[in-house]
Amino acid sequence: MDYRIILYIFFGVLPSLTWLFYYMSKDMHPEPKRMIMKIFVWGAVITVPVFIVQVGFTKLLDGSGIDSFTSSILHWFLIIAFTEELFKYLVIKFKVIGRPELDEPLDIMLYMVVAALGFAALENVLYLFAPAGSMTIEVLMGRTLAITFVRFIGATFLHTLCSAVIGYALAVSFCEVKRRYLSLAGGIILATLLHGAYDFSIMTLEGYLQLVVPAVIIITLALFVFLGFDYLKKKKSVCKIK
Repeated sequence: MDYRIILYIFFGVLPSLTWLFYYMSKDMHPEPKRMIMKIFVWGAVITVPVFIVQVGFTKLLDGSGIDSFTSSILHWFLIIAFTEELFKYLVIKFKVIGRPELDEPLDIMLYMVVAALGFAALENVLYLFAPAGSMTIEVLMGRTLAITFVRFIGATFLHTLCSAVIGYALAVSFCEVKRRYLSLAGGIILATLLHGAYDFSIMTLEGYLQLVVPAVIIITLALFVFLGFDYLKKKKSVCKIK
């Protein structure tokens, strides 16, 4: 096997595994390792249909004749952000909800994060691939380490935070039945808007805004998620997931 393939897989998965160990440490009652691995793998698997959907809709958008600004908004917010957040949620809906392993609200948030980390892992691996033979080992290692670090604090972290927002909303929907669908819809919309704003800012804005806007989004999301973890820990004694 080409050493580059091993290199890409290792450094592509590394950010996700690092964040996985961190988030799992936040759970006072650790989930079964087999279930964690299963959801991680499913998170990676859905990267393929998401990519197919995104390519198809991007082609439709490119041929629509819409002006470039509107096209950019639709691309980053709907085609990219919404599809990714929706499919990550669907993993939890079909593979976690209703399972006996899910016995407290915090678990939903954690499983959403695990699915996001699986998604980000395969995305990172694919992102690292470069044309064979185009780089020396020194350049290849430098590029790989740089991309891994940037995606560790950027795209991978973003995926976990946005999915955690949806997980929080889903957990709250189980605790507040009368507002179940409103809570879930609000979580998906908020995650989509922040994810889309992050992608749009780093790909479209220029100058200091290209760094400041994504940083503000990440910090805001992180604060919300950490507060959400603490809130759901307190809810475990009064809101069991049936």
